[in-house]
Amino acid sequence: MIKVTFWKRADSSYAGFDMIGHAGFANSGRDIICAAVSVLAINTVNSIEAFTALKPISDESDGHLTLQLPDLSKASAEDRRAVDLLLDSMQLGLESIKSSYGSHYLQVQTIQK
Repeated sequence: MIKVTFWKRADSSYAGFDMIGHAGFANSGRDIICAAVSVLAINTVNSIEAFTALKPISDESDGHLTLQLPDLSKASAEDRRAVDLLLDSMQLGLESIKSSYGSHYLQVQTIQK
């Protein structure tokens, strides 16, 4: 199972996310759930780095991806909106995958950090 945890601060701004695991839907290299989740997550990290002035910290290893965002209260309003939109979009995509294939393969949660 893939477990994705989004972190939010007390002010409801995103602090980042953690993604770990493998879906187990199919054999390695043929798992469409792992592929879809990976594309959503990696594209989100790349988009934050490319389209904002923020310097997030990301770490990727086999089956594990973490993104830590700096304090967004010091970011421009445009960058805050962009981060919210990108991470909301990632969360929407993940929830759609979970709806289509079931919570046996993907768990998504948001916690306050």
